This record gives sequence, structure tokens and C-alpha cells, in this order.
Amino acid sequence: MALVTTAEVCDANPQLISSGELRALQPNFQIYGRRQVFSGPIVTLKVFEDNVLVREFLEEKGNGRVLVVDGGGSLRCAILGGNPVVQAQNNGWAGIVVNGCIRDVDEINGCDIGVRALASHPMKANKKGMGEKHVPISIAGTRISDGEWLYADTDGILISRTELSV
Repeated sequence: MALVTTAEVCDANPQLISSGELRALQPNFQIYGRRQVFSGPIVTLKVFEDNVLVREFLEEKGNGRVLVVDGGGSLRCAILGGNPVVQAQNNGWAGIVVNGCIRDVDEINGCDIGVRALASHPMKANKKGMGEKHVPISIAGTRISDGEWLYADTDGILISRTELSV
């Protein structure tokens, strides 16, 4: 989404918004990482205070995808830290959106990847490997499915059923 902002996409596509094909997440997320603008096909993950599956995904080749993690909105621990984000950057992920907390903010802010999360928290997550991969999730007032597209910039985050030609 090189020079087109999320605001411009919304302005140009009122029919996609009214049909529900284009949705905006509620503005609950903080911006982290050096890449403030990112987009890509979505991979979904649902976990709660457990980061084993998050790490497993980010160890895979990202191929420009965006990992969207429904962490249940927990503010009690971080489910994403600096090491997995460095790995995600090196493996070609475009971004990570976490409905939960992160930690190692200075390290993450040095990475060339886009990260959005509710907040930072110093405590680490559990390591039980519990969660669900590639399932529909609901975060920030929006239902998100595996394979949809995410577009993020400093104005917000959009979800589209298909890749937008912008």
C-alpha cells in the first residue's frame, strides 16, 4: 500500500465498507516497530497468555504475511517479545497484530517490521502450547478470517476480504 493511506482507501471504497468487505479495527492498538505502514495476507491465531504457537508461526517463512493474534485482550502478561519479532523480521513477515501485550519494546522498535499491540508488559507468557491456528477471530470489534488482507498505517488498521488494488 505504498502511497495510499488507509483513510484514502476508506474514502474511495464506501461500497466495500457498507457491504462489510472492508472493515476498520477499533483504534485500540499502539504502534511498534520501524515499519509503520504494512500490509499482507492474514494468518490468524487464537491464544490466551501463552506464546508457544506465536513463536512457532514466526519461525516459519512469512512471505509478506501478517500474523494476527487474538490474545483475548489480556493485559496480564506479554505474548510477544523481542526475539520472536527479530525472527519474524528475518523470516519475511510484513507485520504482527496482537490483541494483547508485548515486551522488549526497545528491541522491537529497532526491527524493520510492523507491530501493533494493546500495550507493553514486563511479565512473560505461559509456555503450554495451547491455542488454535487458522480460525476466525474477533478483535477490536471486527471478525477476521485466515486469508483476508490487512492494511495498516498510522491512521489505523483495515481488514479486507480480498487484496485491494490500490
